[in-house]
Amino acid sequence: MSATNTWLPQGTVYGTLLNFRRELDLWAPKMNEAPYKAPPKAPVLYIKTANTFAPCDSVVAVTGEVDVGATLGLVIADAGNQAASGSWNSVAGCVLMNDLSIPHASYYRPPLRFRNLDGFLVCGSAERSIVDMGDPSALTLEVRINDQLVQRVDLSTLVRNAATLLKDVSAFMTLQPGDVLMLGTDCLEGGTRPRAKAGDRIEITAPGFAPLAHTLTAEEA
Repeated sequence: MSATNTWLPQGTVYGTLLNFRRELDLWAPKMNEAPYKAPPKAPVLYIKTANTFAPCDSVVAVTGEVDVGATLGLVIADAGNQAASGSWNSVAGCVLMNDLSIPHASYYRPPLRFRNLDGFLVCGSAERSIVDMGDPSALTLEVRINDQLVQRVDLSTLVRNAATLLKDVSAFMTLQPGDVLMLGTDCLEGGTRPRAKAGDRIEITAPGFAPLAHTLTAEEA
């Protein structure tokens, strides 16, 4: 990987599953089946490990197709500026992210090897102050692959909006300064996500943010 812009998370990054209404509705008929037999009551989280962190303009190596996961991350404030855990005032800002993953069927418990390959969390070049941007639910993210618009991610369709997700997560764990809580990634109409492959250029944009762009290259044997 190589890059010119170098904002990266300083703490743990948490992803959120099933936080968009369209995908939740698609999965609803299966939620009463084994092994869970009921819809989740708390946010369903996973961790993106530090080896996945890649800055804007990176070149990320892949072995085949990958799912593109455009999302917004909430950056928890430094200790000197942090309010009570779970409070909206504990958020310093937001950052665009591309949460890449290898397409897989094991959705509820996806192995780390599908989500946590090197460079599989590409980060925007800078966070935007939460004071300046207001409510993230008003935003729509646009995803382009090779300059072709392939997805619009409407944050007004979140199951838990940013403030509610932060509050509900903080009810069972403490987010530390520098941690990032991603709001989740949305699917397309059929339940899949936009897919890209080696040679593709991916760009994610949202009003008020610098574009998040990067390319994919074939992993060397």
